[in-house]
Amino acid sequence: MSDLATELLGIVARLEEMGLNHGSSGNVSCRLPEGMLITPTGGNSANMTPERLVRMSPDGDILGPGIPSSEWHMHLAILNAYPEVRAVVHTHADHCVALSCLRRALPPFHYMVAGFGGSDIRCAPYATFGTRALAEGAVAALQDRKACLLANHGMIAVGKSLQQAFDLTVKLETLAKQYLLALQSGEPVLLPEEEMARVRERYASYGRGLLAPE
Repeated sequence: MSDLATELLGIVARLEEMGLNHGSSGNVSCRLPEGMLITPTGGNSANMTPERLVRMSPDGDILGPGIPSSEWHMHLAILNAYPEVRAVVHTHADHCVALSCLRRALPPFHYMVAGFGGSDIRCAPYATFGTRALAEGAVAALQDRKACLLANHGMIAVGKSLQQAFDLTVKLETLAKQYLLALQSGEPVLLPEEEMARVRERYASYGRGLLAPE
């Protein structure tokens, strides 16, 4: 587990370095054979060590030292609901938060939205942080998607690895920024569903030697 813990701590540090999390906001988790490994409550790159990371069972029992992030319900619910997910990143990245406060999904204003699994990136309904209601909303918003917004809160990205979840976090924050910039000049023109379907097909062949979007 030491290599996984080191990688998780590296992701936390990179999120802070890029300004995607501030102070102790946000949290990161990854799947373990016996459940999950998650950042502790109040954790940040300055005070976290591998020993402070918390191990939890699929039923929510604490298996390791410390107190898990207040959002552990959400992380565990996502990992339990989607067996293919190996890592979850939750941040309060500025542009994602701004868009979530408008309670708007990120629509198909740009073809790269298709890289998250569909023609939009949903915004889950508002619920108090750290509650099962928030966890349930996030699980629903992530159906057939790799990320979602959380109303008046932030964002979540999931992946088959910590690196993939991190990369999707960066991409989502970039798209949210671009969408908000476009809104300043009017309502962006949206791509039709048939074009988004074509893009998803091309993404499916990405990295296999076939022409695909960058």
